Amino acid sequence: MADWATRSASWADVEAVAELRAVVLRADLERLGRYDEHRVRQRLRDGFEPGHTRVIEVGGAFAGCVSLRPAADAHWLEHFYLAPHLQGSGIGTAVLRSLLERCDRDGIRVRLNVLRGSPARRLYERHGFTLVSEDPVDVFMLREPVSE
Repeated sequence: MADWATRSASWADVEAVAELRAVVLRADLERLGRYDEHRVRQRLRDGFEPGHTRVIEVGGAFAGCVSLRPAADAHWLEHFYLAPHLQGSGIGTAVLRSLLERCDRDGIRVRLNVLRGSPARRLYERHGFTLVSEDPVDVFMLREPVSE
């Protein structure tokens, strides 16, 4: 696995993240008949919260991002994107494990949604996320904190 690190996001990162989102989600959104080149980027711009987002860097270069947004009964894991050439390298697993360990220490549940049919669902299931509900586009999952 390559050396990776995270840093706090800023508004200067929004376009790089929006572009990565469009690339990463394209195949799944096309399969679901939901891909719109403008909308996929604009939805990220509209919901981008730098204060809850970490940029993933590999070798000092932008490689992805992840958000953990606090909500009433859980934190929402959102905008977890990794450059396609780095997927399967173990970086995504390491980033997710780091976030979940922090949530476990704090006793925080984690919610997410993933596109139906996305291979990312298997990653989440391996880390203890279980199905809550699904609709024609999204699968909603929850992970209870693990105590040691």
